[in-house]
Amino acid sequence: MSDVTQYQVPTEQLRLSGPVARPAPGTLPLRGDIAHIALADRFLVPHYAVPQIRAIGGASVTLRLAPNEESGAVTELNAGSRFELLDTAGEWAWGAVGPEGPSGWLPASALVPQGQ
Repeated sequence: MSDVTQYQVPTEQLRLSGPVARPAPGTLPLRGDIAHIALADRFLVPHYAVPQIRAIGGASVTLRLAPNEESGAVTELNAGSRFELLDTAGEWAWGAVGPEGPSGWLPASALVPQGQ
């Protein structure tokens, strides 16, 4: 299975089964408008994204809560670390280390295709 399609798209009908606690920012790759496809059976959002697998380029980078340098840090990602890209906004990329997080924003220029 290729990196882009390693997560299965749910085939069963998705439904709400009651209130769901919202995770803390910077944990699961979940926003009000989009979520990682692996979360489709747990969280209802308008859009789900199948991640594009990338890597952190030549230097470590700080994963942030919002797309700006002043935003709080979630964690530091080492050069060469795997990153699952889910969305971009201008010069910023949003995604996660994996479907269980951590998640956040980093400069899109910090990403390279995996294996480079």
